[in-house]
Amino acid sequence: MTPEPVQLRPVPGGPTLERTGITLRKVVGVPQFGVRLAVDPVDETMYMLNAATGLSRVDRVKGKLTRVASVADIVDGVLSGFAFGPDGTAYVVANRAKGTRTTHAIVRRGTPKGSGFTWTTLATTDEYPLGNDAFDHVYNGIVVSPDGKSVFVNAGSRTDHGEVEDNGGKFPGVRELPLTSAILRLPVNSEGLVLHDSDAALKPYLFADGTRNAYSLTFAPNGQLFGTDNGPDADFPDELNLIQQGGHLGFPWRFGNQVNPQSLPGYDPASDARIEPGSGAAQGNKYNNDPEFPKPPTKTFVDPLTNVGPAAGNYVDDDGAVHDVGKEGAKLPTFTPHISPLGLVFLDKGVDAASAPGDLHAVVLSWGASIGSLPDQGRDLDALTLTKSGSSYTVRTDEIASDFKNPIDEVMLDGQLYVLEYGQGGAIWELTFA
Repeated sequence: MTPEPVQLRPVPGGPTLERTGITLRKVVGVPQFGVRLAVDPVDETMYMLNAATGLSRVDRVKGKLTRVASVADIVDGVLSGFAFGPDGTAYVVANRAKGTRTTHAIVRRGTPKGSGFTWTTLATTDEYPLGNDAFDHVYNGIVVSPDGKSVFVNAGSRTDHGEVEDNGGKFPGVRELPLTSAILRLPVNSEGLVLHDSDAALKPYLFADGTRNAYSLTFAPNGQLFGTDNGPDADFPDELNLIQQGGHLGFPWRFGNQVNPQSLPGYDPASDARIEPGSGAAQGNKYNNDPEFPKPPTKTFVDPLTNVGPAAGNYVDDDGAVHDVGKEGAKLPTFTPHISPLGLVFLDKGVDAASAPGDLHAVVLSWGASIGSLPDQGRDLDALTLTKSGSSYTVRTDEIASDFKNPIDEVMLDGQLYVLEYGQGGAIWELTFA
């Protein structure tokens, strides 16, 4: 039975609990720009990666952060992704821009040594052109395969929806590139691997294509790889995807299961009710009639998972009308536009709602909507129940906590869930489920 909704704020200024049977504790306040939590599976120690300060060990009992590596110790770059392999080896993703013109990604490997790590370079990418705007998603999400042999890295898109991003004319006609909008699989034993910006060179490492920004990559207990993805600066849904080798998730030709309107002949953005007037894309005139939009690949796109509600289910029709799957019995692929789902974690059992044998259980955070006026603004924690449906899954989504300060990542350790906030005055929160 699903617990009755409540409104509980047991810690002043902290998140609101939306269900009974949950205990909340503030573990420690964290400086702004904390981006990742990860647990060393060898000794079950939790670590936090902060883009500005480096890598710290988290003492859950004393509420203390201990620096084990500065940014400079790890890499000359901006830290963005972090994961452990089953042997306790750490992997960090960073990006190094050359002014506002180009960038390249670096994957670093941390071999345990004493109370810290020895860092070496697993892989780097060629430099590739920046759009020099908010749509340079760069490289971020990383996860290690259950067998410990491969790391999977998210190559974020450099466009909002496949438009030309020429960086003020520096790179005429450039849209997406081989090095962007994809999931790469790299051998963990690589040493100084260079990933070149060509389809032929990347072919051995391209695991899946057509992602926009799969910031959170996670393996389920059954060994399948899942990733969250945030949609464009228009009212198309954010996604939860089953990522399979050779699959194409649709970007930039589709959002959710809907066609990108700019890819269609005769597109008129002035009549597109899904464009948010206050968005960066609208302000920058990114939506245009685009006769040169590339033709889609000749392969079947993979749909996101289907959300049946009741939470995270706002959606917008072609005429701009707002709907809610939980109230209307509809379906959505997958989440409310603009909430940016992050921190996907699979669990051994569900924390909310009845489920059937064979279901998968997970929790996901949402960063929060920076644009749009939909009722669901995110900044919450949802429980997910994934039920097999053909070759994919349907998802029941239940809100269990809200009012976080831009929650960005989470881990489960010793039966307790730890949530990291990114924003000013943020914290690591511990949630214990009865």
